[in-house]
Amino acid sequence: MKDRFLNSSISFITSYKQYSKKDIEKLRYGLEGIYLTIYKLFIILIISLILGILKETLIFLVLFNIIRFPAFGFHANTSLECLIISSILILGIPFLFLNLYIPLYVKIIISIICLICYILYAPADTVKRPLPNKKKRIIRKICSIICCLIYIGLMIVFKNSYINNLFLSAIIVETILIIPITYKIFRQSYRNYLNMV
Repeated sequence: MKDRFLNSSISFITSYKQYSKKDIEKLRYGLEGIYLTIYKLFIILIISLILGILKETLIFLVLFNIIRFPAFGFHANTSLECLIISSILILGIPFLFLNLYIPLYVKIIISIICLICYILYAPADTVKRPLPNKKKRIIRKICSIICCLIYIGLMIVFKNSYINNLFLSAIIVETILIIPITYKIFRQSYRNYLNMV
């Protein structure tokens, strides 16, 4: 099914304009990324529907992707590995936290520990997408820290445990994806921009 989608999409796009072999390879890579993302998202949403947490998953995904954009972080080696890790993190942590009562002061302590991780480790790049530009790394770090602080502030403002748990889940999941130990567990290199100097 994936190959049929890729071939028909490339065939459609190249029918209007001539592309080099290299451009077609880039196009295939991009389309494959889009296909796999939609496929994994579909599976995660189906599972969340079965678990009865579709609304929570959608809110979590928005909160998570806002903080993920500047902080960046770990990407799995294979599509299957990505699906398994994403399912555990995107469904498991919010599901667990939505069914636990965590006092606000504990949430704040956990969030401050995560904030320290953002200060130390964000943004975390990958082999395929290193971040060699120092200025952009600093901007991403500042944005990550600000985003984390906003989430902590919103946790204090909102007394609703349900919303607070989703903010906390987003902060924790992104922290897991930027810390060096995650890269080490999956045998990936860390701070890849250093290899480009």
